Amino acid sequence: MRILVAEQLAPEGLALLRAAHQVDELVGVSRERLLAAIPEYDALVVRSQVQADAELIAAGRRLIVIGRAGVGVDNVDLDAATRAGITVVNAPTGNTIAAAEHTLALLYALARRIAAADASVRRGEWKRSQFTGLELRGKTLGIIGLGKIGQAIADRARAMEMIVIGQDPYVTAEQAALHGIELVDLEALLSRSDVVTVHVPLTRSTRGLIGADALARMKPGALLLNVARGGVIDEAAVAEALREGRLGGAGIDVFENEPPTGSPFLDMPATVLTPHLGASTAEAQVRVAVEAAAQVIDVLEGRPARYAVNAPLMTPETAQAIAPYLPLAEMLGRFFAQFVRMGVRTLTLEVAGELAAHDATPLTAALLRGLLETATTERVNLVNAAHLARARGITVVERKTPDAGAFSSLVTISGEVDGRPTTVAGTVAFGEPRLTRLNDYWLDMAPSASMLVTRHMDKPGTMGRIGLILGEADVNISAMHLARSAPRADALMILALDDEVPERTAAAIRGQEAVLDLWVIRLGGDR
Repeated sequence: MRILVAEQLAPEGLALLRAAHQVDELVGVSRERLLAAIPEYDALVVRSQVQADAELIAAGRRLIVIGRAGVGVDNVDLDAATRAGITVVNAPTGNTIAAAEHTLALLYALARRIAAADASVRRGEWKRSQFTGLELRGKTLGIIGLGKIGQAIADRARAMEMIVIGQDPYVTAEQAALHGIELVDLEALLSRSDVVTVHVPLTRSTRGLIGADALARMKPGALLLNVARGGVIDEAAVAEALREGRLGGAGIDVFENEPPTGSPFLDMPATVLTPHLGASTAEAQVRVAVEAAAQVIDVLEGRPARYAVNAPLMTPETAQAIAPYLPLAEMLGRFFAQFVRMGVRTLTLEVAGELAAHDATPLTAALLRGLLETATTERVNLVNAAHLARARGITVVERKTPDAGAFSSLVTISGEVDGRPTTVAGTVAFGEPRLTRLNDYWLDMAPSASMLVTRHMDKPGTMGRIGLILGEADVNISAMHLARSAPRADALMILALDDEVPERTAAAIRGQEAVLDLWVIRLGGDR
């Protein structure tokens, strides 16, 4: 088969490809030349510059696989590739060590004031007393996001004799402990850490994660690191904290706008800024080339790729039966993750009724996509869902039963956290997902992008006060379901909303005497 390499690739990756198939390099050619050449190739390998858009994909009539030698796939039209039956693979692990080491390089540079001291010496100064640094041994490092990079940082920080704590709602305490990490909630991490580093994808729920409120909870003089994604930190809020001396320093590798023209960090003291160098090592470039090349070969030779970015096509029969339930399974996974708030070790997916006659693997993949979407930069699909779940200590058990009760088909997710079982179920009615069960309560409710769930004492006036608080915040209720265990006992209220619930509004509801617990559930797509 013929492989077209359209961007510079490390020699090790090229050698791997050439050992298996015919390889041609067209690097730096015009768009017209690329469009003219692509119909003759079975595989395309790119990095970040060549746009494998719908036009190029349509021209590649023989294409079986597109390999991206790197993590992101922003330059590949995934929808067009999937429609054309083309598998897209990337290299998500190749830069793990590079990103971890760069994070620690920024940490050392901040702690020992390397950049400022270097600039001072170059100015002909010798002001040793102005550059007294900090020792990292014994300091507490808080890692937000415990994926591959977060875990690699933890392993190295322990060798530096740092105390490591971490926050990740999709990692169990047992999985974190394997890397010497004490799993805590975000508030505890912020208040206890001498250094906070973020390693989460940029989604709607993580944008501005480190903003004014989070900074106010951090220790005075703490250090902040971002080698993840621009936008995860609120740059203006961080700059203000630096200016006021509340934050001891910031090491920033990624920016909301790149290059960061006009960024408030450019004239801030106690900062070390680098131009998105997290993956920029010679070794990482070799690893991503080899990782992408190996997967391209796997796909061409009929084997599943470990890091396929889009799901393989289903048979027409399975697609017709399963397709309406894929958004439902993803929504249930997203709801479950936010409702349990913590990592779960074992999930049970029960498929009941007519749906039980079909392969449930696509539903498992959709469930895991919803469950993990804010915790990983990797897309979860049929090929990598099980691997990603295992990496986070999650086991998914599939069950099938022909009995769906009053429903033609029913999808149920259940799991246990700290001995407390949680169950969420749903079905599809008139082509739309419906929530049918939350724990022991049965309901019939169309989910909305924003939802509010309260557990409260069944006291007169409670629902009215909650509705009044939402009304004062201009949050409109589109649907409501009420359930209770017994009169004047615990009650559950589930609200579908037209608007997002501001944090102040949620706090006001949580502060009501009868309210025992509250969940703000966001089901709108983050990506």
